[in-house]
Amino acid sequence: MFKGSMVAIVTPFKNGAVDEKALGDLIEFHIKNGTDLIVPCGTTGESATLSHEEHHQVVEFAVKTVNKRVPVVAGSGSNSTEESIELTKHAKKAGVDGVLLITPYYNKPTQEGLYQHFKKIAETVDISIILYNVPGRTSVNMLPETVARLREIRNVVGIKEATGDMKQVSKVIQLCGKDFDVISGDDFTTLPLLALGGVGGISVTANIAPADCAGMMDAFFAGNREEALKLHYKLEPLNSAMFLETNPVPAKTALSFMGKITDEVRLPLFAMSDANKEKLKKTLKEYGLM
Repeated sequence: MFKGSMVAIVTPFKNGAVDEKALGDLIEFHIKNGTDLIVPCGTTGESATLSHEEHHQVVEFAVKTVNKRVPVVAGSGSNSTEESIELTKHAKKAGVDGVLLITPYYNKPTQEGLYQHFKKIAETVDISIILYNVPGRTSVNMLPETVARLREIRNVVGIKEATGDMKQVSKVIQLCGKDFDVISGDDFTTLPLLALGGVGGISVTANIAPADCAGMMDAFFAGNREEALKLHYKLEPLNSAMFLETNPVPAKTALSFMGKITDEVRLPLFAMSDANKEKLKKTLKEYGLM
């Protein structure tokens, strides 16, 4: 259902508020450079520190600006099931094509708790749902068997897998079958995940290099594995640089160096250290982005 190069787009801020002008320009930048799908209000979009009003604002603005040129899948997950339902209801009303639901963080639910959480959201809101498994940020790992149970719910259509564990990814694909979208949530592992049967990646690196991220996907699906591998290795320095510090601080800093947004993030995130800024700047210059 969802395929290709998808960007977990940053939320630009200016003087503490959402910068709609910069966000609109970023969306146009992505569409021009081949991004297949826009994901507002994901982890990279600093969803955890957006107010509900800002969350609604960003989703509505993204849908309006994209204007059906590519799909929009909004982050609407939370560590509260009821809050997730509210955000998902709003996303559907705003006109998104689907939602991305993170595993509840901090609560550390059991596998049964995870199943019941997503089941309740799916049964309450009739919209396409992509699950999001990123134990490095949530402290809970949704196991392949739980994903397979959820896959039986009609509107649970895929998963963003960010464990970095290709054995787990392989098990998910094996249990869930071809009609279930398995999407990379980790730029380092996108190409290996595609080789296992995945359908795309929700990328941080695509924020700054959308054309090459899209090109790698296009080459892979066209059967040009040599070109896909070439772009994979070309992108690796950027993939590493995006995690010099906590995401999305490096992505926003890079975009500020490229003249597209300010590097403003919200506490408890903070500006990059000077040393890491220099490392990032060097990588961008060597890549040709500055």
